[in-house]
Amino acid sequence: MRRLTRGVAAVAITAAAVAAYAQERPESILPPGFGEPAQAPAPSARATASTPRTTPTGTIAAPAPAATGLVQPLPLDLPAPVASATPSPTPTVDPAVLAQYEMPLSARRSLDRVGPAGEREGALAADAFGEADGRYLEGLMRRVAAPLPSRWLSILLRRTLVAQLDTPAQVHGADFAAERAWLLLRMGEAVGARAVVQSVDNAGYTPKLYQVAMNAALATGDPAELCPIADAGFAATRERGWTLAQAMCAGLAGEPARAKALVTAARKRNVATGIDLQLAQKVVGAGPGGGQAVTIEWAGVDALTAWRFGLAAATGVTIPADMFATVGPQARYWYALAPGIPMAERLTSAEAAAGQGVLSAAALVDLYGALDAANDTPAPVAASINDLRTAYIGGDMDTRLTALRALWGTTPAYPRLVLTARAAARLPVRTGIADAPQLVTSMLTAGLDRSAARWRAAVDEGSDAWAMIALADPDSGGRLSYRQLSSYAGSGNAALKQRLFFAGLAGLGRLTQEDTERAAAALDVKIGAENSWTRAIDRAASDGQPGTVVLLAAIGMQTPQWRGVPPAMLYRIVSALRAVGLEGEARMIAAEALARV
Repeated sequence: MRRLTRGVAAVAITAAAVAAYAQERPESILPPGFGEPAQAPAPSARATASTPRTTPTGTIAAPAPAATGLVQPLPLDLPAPVASATPSPTPTVDPAVLAQYEMPLSARRSLDRVGPAGEREGALAADAFGEADGRYLEGLMRRVAAPLPSRWLSILLRRTLVAQLDTPAQVHGADFAAERAWLLLRMGEAVGARAVVQSVDNAGYTPKLYQVAMNAALATGDPAELCPIADAGFAATRERGWTLAQAMCAGLAGEPARAKALVTAARKRNVATGIDLQLAQKVVGAGPGGGQAVTIEWAGVDALTAWRFGLAAATGVTIPADMFATVGPQARYWYALAPGIPMAERLTSAEAAAGQGVLSAAALVDLYGALDAANDTPAPVAASINDLRTAYIGGDMDTRLTALRALWGTTPAYPRLVLTARAAARLPVRTGIADAPQLVTSMLTAGLDRSAARWRAAVDEGSDAWAMIALADPDSGGRLSYRQLSSYAGSGNAALKQRLFFAGLAGLGRLTQEDTERAAAALDVKIGAENSWTRAIDRAASDGQPGTVVLLAAIGMQTPQWRGVPPAMLYRIVSALRAVGLEGEARMIAAEALARV
């Protein structure tokens, strides 16, 4: 019990402690006031036991949803999901009899364990959060500023959130799934968010999950996903979006007369106007017998919302480029995953998504391969496809390197390094290659650590490539000396890189205690400093809670760029991940720091 109370208390001060711990105050990418508790609403007779959230100062309510039109704005202004309420049972039918008829007991899924992916799929174990209090974990999720600066931490956070997780104490299973899906949406992981939502049987939905489910369906450009829950969603939340969802689902089900009647009624009640109503009508018209053509005009539209994004993506409506300037980068990642959008239009967004970790290197190469097989590939894309092919199967090393340089350009963009990871790994090792840092970085974006380590003897000691290999090599049997650490003189921001290099080595245990203390003093990296965040992540590590460690690591990266991550914080993150058995991820994060500063 003491551990649970301690966990709930820690979340109230974690966010402030992280800011105080940073040598430069991390810049939040969330709007002002995000994550602040709203005033407690009047007690509801329908509130469940999961509604209150206690802190050392008393009981507070979950942040209230923002005032919206049809659905919540996209994506940084997605509202904090509201507390759950239990809909009143239908009085005319025995709920138990009805539930048994719709889904027998043998087919129902328990809310004690929720999630789409198991350990065989690369997700974390079901007990990843150990005995942590669910209210504490939900508080951490709400305070994560997504997207994160680290591709590898983003991948690890996704693997945590989509896992088949045991529902922690003090929270409702469906509510906890909603919190996980909501964070995935903010990360740009629309497909993962939808998978988590779908891990809960429709009969187990809460108002919070209905709210997140609508946003997940829209983020994936799939309004049909709303149809099994449209009626219940409207009954549970009374949100206007569900009114038009009922109309769209009627149209998609081949009931055009009913769909048109519902749209007419919605127009008369002023449920929606302008482009929001037009997009719903376009979805209705796409159903059997829809019989209506709707032209979408973006003139006068001042912002992109989840509603507009989802319905436009579903019906093949081109979203003007300037609309993406009104939202966060997550929308680009959603766009990359939307199947209703032509591949060539998605390519730029797909590269951005790969740089963030939403898409893998293999998935990005597959997209280029699909475009190669298409008949209408734009000329610039076709040129990149030819370069990528040559990088893989060119007749000699010089030819392949020339193709890689063409793909990278003068200053390689990180997504292009992701694209070329496996092509770089196929090159034979050769000394004197000026592109060695790019080759090593490229391989490590896909986790090809042993392929990168082959280049250890071919690069100069003290170079960027050497330092990244020293951090990433899984077979490094010994420790580096203080002299070797001091020899590192990275390109660009050399002083910051050396401090990050030290933090990574110390966190991975690749320096002696004496050299660690000496380097910490010489480089002024206060790895021994303590506050509530350091104590929380150290405690989670000592308690064997990898999921909690991952959430706290994400809390520690409240900055849009790597240069905003303090070296001392990187040390704590790498050390904690290593302590809970995530050493491979810790190595990749430490090496990524040098590649992206």
